Amino acid sequence: MPESSIIKYMVRLKFNIDGVVEKADVIGAIFGQTEGLFGPELNLNELQKNWKIGRIEINLTSKNDQTYGEVLIPSSTDITTAALLAAAVESVDKVGPCAARFQLVEIEDVRASKRKLISDRAKEILKMWSAKSTSEGEELVREVTEAAKPGRIASYGPEGLPAGPGMFNAETVILVEGRADVLNLLRAGVDNTLAVEGAKIPDSVIKLAKERNLIAFLDGDRGGDLIQKELQQVAKVSRVYRAPAGKEVEELTPVELLDILQGRREERREERREARREERREEPREELPSPPPRVAVPKPTVKLPEKLGGKLKDIFPDLKDSLEAYILDEELNVLGHLPVSELASSLAGFKGAKHIVFDGIVTQRLVDAAAKAGVTTIIGYKVSDAIKKPDGSLIETFSSVGLA
Repeated sequence: MPESSIIKYMVRLKFNIDGVVEKADVIGAIFGQTEGLFGPELNLNELQKNWKIGRIEINLTSKNDQTYGEVLIPSSTDITTAALLAAAVESVDKVGPCAARFQLVEIEDVRASKRKLISDRAKEILKMWSAKSTSEGEELVREVTEAAKPGRIASYGPEGLPAGPGMFNAETVILVEGRADVLNLLRAGVDNTLAVEGAKIPDSVIKLAKERNLIAFLDGDRGGDLIQKELQQVAKVSRVYRAPAGKEVEELTPVELLDILQGRREERREERREARREERREEPREELPSPPPRVAVPKPTVKLPEKLGGKLKDIFPDLKDSLEAYILDEELNVLGHLPVSELASSLAGFKGAKHIVFDGIVTQRLVDAAAKAGVTTIIGYKVSDAIKKPDGSLIETFSSVGLA
């Protein structure tokens, strides 16, 4: 059963039954009439075994030969799976011999409710603190703190793209992936930023590329790869900076952010040096010839067990460029299909997991989580450098096993 700390959604339905029934009758009807509708991965019994849904609660009352009540289903799945579960329960039309009607009331985002409680409590704490902050010293601290806060995030274009306040007048604009990246760069003092908000480049950014100098600063993951390819096709970008493999721009410290952007500063220093050389009429030093390009030596294809190789070929077309993951058991049954962003944190909930295939970068964090969950095979789009591979495990890429 999911612990309350990891429940994401609460599916709430109401029902009306023509007759008098008990809770056990309602539970039996839900499990019986939804079994096998969407395959084993969405079977209620299997979802409970894998801790993806919790105990289903039934509250009912009977009056005048009618039974009314509600069904509560706690879920730690993604929103798509929660919606499918709600629709499946709505399809139940009989409870025992009695006609029944189920209707969705809401799918509550439990995390949103928790965030609101935290926010309200934080406001209450701040009010209590402000009431006590009456001394001259405390007032001085407040003024200094306000002055040190980064600028507020603005919006740009008809799409309302998140932007740093400095990008409106800057000659050079740094493109990032999302709002969190803009906020993190503001903390580092970089305010000439603009978020593209997805792999498809908005028209406002394409138009901006014709008017300003654009630099891209992207995550070191599969999503960053896709955005970089899209940018190269639709907009002129003078330089592309990337976070370290497996990390996101929003995760970097201010020092790390500025270190990566240091290359841009070096370019400006070189431009000033060239200007001084011209003033002194000095000839620039002769550049050394570039070394011949290295020829990449392809890694030999790894031979997988025939049954596993066949399964991977079946699911690869759906997996390619999807930023999603498949979790398989020893018999190659699909235990889960989820976004790459939820993979490492959700592994512990899949009992019997043995193989992971996903459209992302294999990081040490994922390898450690997989080892704890008993996974022996990990195949991804790319593998980070310096991975410590546990004994007996197989860690490969799509290309090394002959998929791409």
